[in-house]
Amino acid sequence: MDQSSGEGGTAVREGPLAVLARPLAVAGGLVVLAVAAMITVSVFMRWLINWSVPGDIELVQIGTALAVFAFLPLCQSRHGNIMVDTFTLRLPRRVQDALDALWDLAYAGIALVIAWRLGVGAWDTIRSNTVSMMLGLPTGWAIAAGAAMVGFLALVAVATAVRMLRSGR
Repeated sequence: MDQSSGEGGTAVREGPLAVLARPLAVAGGLVVLAVAAMITVSVFMRWLINWSVPGDIELVQIGTALAVFAFLPLCQSRHGNIMVDTFTLRLPRRVQDALDALWDLAYAGIALVIAWRLGVGAWDTIRSNTVSMMLGLPTGWAIAAGAAMVGFLALVAVATAVRMLRSGR
């Protein structure tokens, strides 16, 4: 398990799923860079010759959604989500860890519901051959990828809860 710097420079242990979460987050970063480059080209060309990248809005929507889903598992594996611990600061560390694990499990449950519904939506859009309006891109596969990434997020959240209960941070 790696040591990564969390908030305030404190060491936060990553679980073994971070081995998969890290390249997924890098891929999400590459998608963001590609979207940013495409936006830059589109805006510049619109200014220069009154032409833009066809379907640029669709590509931004799909790319941004996929990138966000790609970042969430690594963020969870490092406990990088915002936590408000105003009322629990004076509790013993073990109790704080148990409460954090409880919230990780709640997060996993919510992620599972989202993954399930995205999976249903993906199945429906693939089955009905739903495509984007401008470029005619099949949207179901992007939704399916999002469902898979949110499912992975749920798995990471369960793993962080177990890690928290076993050994703390």
